[in-house]
Amino acid sequence: MISPQQIETMIKAELPDAQIQVQDLTGGGDHYQVTVVSSQFAGKGLVQQHQLVYGALQQAMSTEAIHALALKTYTPEAWQSSQ
Repeated sequence: MISPQQIETMIKAELPDAQIQVQDLTGGGDHYQVTVVSSQFAGKGLVQQHQLVYGALQQAMSTEAIHALALKTYTPEAWQSSQ
């Protein structure tokens, strides 16, 4: 089990400018939906953006502290357009 705050901290360590929303989908602390907005995604494809976030969460994913992760990533400009 991992807390939403721990997930946010791990992502912030790799993407310091990120705005992060973490939602525990089941209440069990291992199925999450995470939305990340970062300028570091600029010029990168969706797969590359997701790889950056997965890299930040690698330890939690490999130990199965996070069992399932639904991920949405945006550049600040794309986030503004989606709102």
